[in-house]
Amino acid sequence: MAEERGPSHPDPSRSAASPSPPPPVPVPLTPGPRAAVLHKVFDQALARTLRANSYANFSGCFPTPAKYVPGSLESVWRQLNAKLEESARAEFDDIVRERDAVRQLNELDRLVGEALNRRDNGQGDGEVAAHTLSPDELYRAHLTPYLQETQTTLDSQIETTQTENAELAHRVQAQRVEIESLLSGLESVVADLEGAAAAATQFCDENDLRKEAVQMDGEVKARSDI
Repeated sequence: MAEERGPSHPDPSRSAASPSPPPPVPVPLTPGPRAAVLHKVFDQALARTLRANSYANFSGCFPTPAKYVPGSLESVWRQLNAKLEESARAEFDDIVRERDAVRQLNELDRLVGEALNRRDNGQGDGEVAAHTLSPDELYRAHLTPYLQETQTTLDSQIETTQTENAELAHRVQAQRVEIESLLSGLESVVADLEGAAAAATQFCDENDLRKEAVQMDGEVKARSDI
């Protein structure tokens, strides 16, 4: 016998989750303002091209038929212009269809309209839903706080290191001055020692001469007594 199950309850964590983004609004294929302007510009450019290929200009290139069979030449001119207009419009329509220009321009009209509406109504300053952000924006949003914290830490460490380097340079400079002072005093002591050594050497030499003089005086007295 199958075990009876109680009524299922919705998961509160799922119900509290952010709803999925709504599907995009269908874009109408009827030409909007920008698409209409595109067609208008094309029509104006094509009209100028056809006016440039007037019958006067065309017949000037064929003077003999224009003189003898002007009706036939004019018929050819009309057919040529009609074919030119038909080909140009067909190629333009192909390009518009291949590039999906009408839908893209209508989407641009919609986005610009929404942006202007938000600007005029003071919207766009609140929080942005995470699912509406691109992968790059999500990546930057999560990484930027850590980068800013790391930058602050590095700036503090650099400032501390610069302060320590300045203090160390000051101590090195003071020690250098002290060493120079000690070297100067040492040179004075060496000079005094050299002077004392020279005086001692001179004293020894004079003492030896005095001893020799006393000895010679004693020898002279001894001889005089004999």
